[in-house]
Amino acid sequence: MKRLFWFGLLMAGATHVPSAYADTPEQRGFQVFRQVCSACHSLNHVAYADLSGLGFSTDKIKEYAAQHQVADGLDDNGDPKTRTAKPTDMIGSPYPSEAVARMANHGDVPPDFSRRGVTQKGGVGWIAHMLQSYGPPPAGKVLRPGSYYNTAMPHGHIGMPPPLHDKQIYYQDGTPATVAQMSQDIAAFLYWVATPHLATRHKVGGFVLAYLSVMTLLVLTLKRRVWKRLK
Repeated sequence: MKRLFWFGLLMAGATHVPSAYADTPEQRGFQVFRQVCSACHSLNHVAYADLSGLGFSTDKIKEYAAQHQVADGLDDNGDPKTRTAKPTDMIGSPYPSEAVARMANHGDVPPDFSRRGVTQKGGVGWIAHMLQSYGPPPAGKVLRPGSYYNTAMPHGHIGMPPPLHDKQIYYQDGTPATVAQMSQDIAAFLYWVATPHLATRHKVGGFVLAYLSVMTLLVLTLKRRVWKRLK
């Protein structure tokens, strides 16, 4: 029985999977968000600390948070003041207010990315497709100022200029930063952002299934030995 007990422990421990997303689309997608998308789009419901789910260390998260300022009430004169962001703060918006966001984007507020990966019609697949669907308008197609031709949109135009360009960023893992690659990566990141605990649930589920399998094996083996002695 001791051998079976230790075998059970080893099997249960073998189901542990590191939570880091080293050199994966999700991690590369975060790089795209950080270096491109965060100039306009917000993550109002995602904390810096949540990035640990992508495999970032506590020190890396603190370093990234420290690069940003967050609102911190009013000073003695009644003017808004800020402080350095902490891991527990939300990543938030690049704009101090919705009014400023509208002024900078022809009257539109860039959508928040916190749940975009699951709320967007067509899902992240459509997002990746849309990012690759920019191009010159056909002859005779007139666009209003501030609009850009995009075949993925219902009316053939969008208010967001093409955000991605080949070799716009450098991936540390050596992956070529093409528009197609960055589109897929940011889509993967947006899906992770919308379901940050999905990988953890899968890991826990695998552990539970392995544990139940091992326990079933132990019970059946014990039952056979008991009945063998009784006979």
